[in-house]
Amino acid sequence: MTYIQNFINTSVSQHLNNLGIYLIYYYIIINIYGFIMTGLDKRKARRRQFRTQELSFFVVSLLGGALGVVMGMTVFRHKTQKSKFYIGIPSIFLLNLVVSFFIYRYLI
Repeated sequence: MTYIQNFINTSVSQHLNNLGIYLIYYYIIINIYGFIMTGLDKRKARRRQFRTQELSFFVVSLLGGALGVVMGMTVFRHKTQKSKFYIGIPSIFLLNLVVSFFIYRYLI
């Protein structure tokens, strides 16, 4: 094996070993983003400014940020009257839990 092949194989295996920690960082960041996005939208609603599209909340939730959006909905009392939010976002959170379980169980 050449030096370059050895370096590539070592580098790839090191990144795969760290995949779990990278996913944890990802979930933390995406959930903080979802929480902040909900708070900013509530602030814009109070000031009657241009609002965040509702689809954005669902996209962030599907990308793993459902916990942050749910926490933001609770803390800021925002979007709690709309059934597609108080049913949809927690449902996506449960989906996130299932997907996370399978990722950690079978891929890492």
